[in-house]
Amino acid sequence: MDDNGQASAEFILLFGGIIVVVLLAVYLYNNYVADLSGEISSKELNEFNNELNSLGKYFKQ
Repeated sequence: MDDNGQASAEFILLFGGIIVVVLLAVYLYNNYVADLSGEISSKELNEFNNELNSLGKYFKQ
């Protein structure tokens, strides 16, 4: 009997399963990073505005 074909099919199924798990992890990580980046951007923007407002007192006449 020829077992080479069976081994090849098992490797293909194994790699296919790994690819599905990796793609799912990337999708979930992408959603997490997208949500996190919105929070970071708004925090950084608020800090930047506060710094500009605090520096504004030195330039008012």
